[in-house]
Amino acid sequence: VWRHYGLTPERAKAAGMNPQMFNSFLDGTKSGIEMAAIANACELDVPFDGLLFPPCGVDDLPKVLKPRAAGGVLEKSSMVEVVSSINRDGSAVVRDLRWGVYVVIEAPNDYTAGCFEQYGMKTDPSGRFAALYRPYHLIGLELGISVLSAVLRGEPTGATRAFRGDAVAVAKRDLKAGEMLDGEGGYTVWGKLWPAPRSLAHQALPIGLAHGVRLERDIPMGEAVRFTDVVLADNQAVSLRREAEAMVAG
Repeated sequence: VWRHYGLTPERAKAAGMNPQMFNSFLDGTKSGIEMAAIANACELDVPFDGLLFPPCGVDDLPKVLKPRAAGGVLEKSSMVEVVSSINRDGSAVVRDLRWGVYVVIEAPNDYTAGCFEQYGMKTDPSGRFAALYRPYHLIGLELGISVLSAVLRGEPTGATRAFRGDAVAVAKRDLKAGEMLDGEGGYTVWGKLWPAPRSLAHQALPIGLAHGVRLERDIPMGEAVRFTDVVLADNQAVSLRREAEAMVAG
């Protein structure tokens, strides 16, 4: 795992880094979880069959992350997506956003599109799609601000408003009945982003509940694990999941 981050095992251990957690960044699980959280907090849509991870640098964000009807890769407007910092041939993306965050915006009218041009923003050829980004995401440093805002001022950084996206457990390899699932960043499953209605119709097991549970049947590689494929204990996590499902059913 650590070579992908330019770290030695010794340095990672000294920093208290968890290899399974960092592996969840590599296999797409963490991206699926985070995009589900953003979609559910901002009432955005998610791709029908998971994130595409298109290779893209900062200068091409407004050209790539727009609807297919406008020449981009998204199924439609108002969708979440994650870009890759590595091209499909293994080469590095120029001016990548490996450590950063971004949002692509569409001008609702000609006046706004004119402002994009006047402010010198990078846009797509139409001038109607632009991007805002930060090259760094200061996770640990920003977390304290969120905690203090919630505790001292009662202001959440973000909260679920709808159930739009779900990170479902998908087999990394052919799994056999009796095997124990090892959750995010493990050897058995990874978290793939699905629209919540698709996940519920499939009775897909969320990746967050796919740790320390035993399989009841064989699961081929690439197939989503269902609730009926495992035996779950009745606990708070399962109860909260049922509440989320009720949001859609209601």
